[in-house]
Amino acid sequence: MAESVYRVTELIGVSTESWEAAARSAIETAATTLRDLRIAEAHRFDVTIENGTVKSYRVRLDVSFKYEPDVSGSRADQTEEWEHTRHELD
Repeated sequence: MAESVYRVTELIGVSTESWEAAARSAIETAATTLRDLRIAEAHRFDVTIENGTVKSYRVRLDVSFKYEPDVSGSRADQTEEWEHTRHELD
């Protein structure tokens, strides 16, 4: 049986509607560049307030995804691609 390796990374989703919509937005955005997302654990919720009213909901998620075997032969390319993806999600 082959063993698997997973990475856990933190995402922050933002929505003007709800924490659920913020989480959905973060997952759907991450899914466009990361494959095989497995589990998301919401662990911090907050809101931004402007003039006494809630302007946006923010949720922090720990998201896991499965590492794939290196089939390209270029580990440096994969590291560069990951760094680019990570900055796009920030």
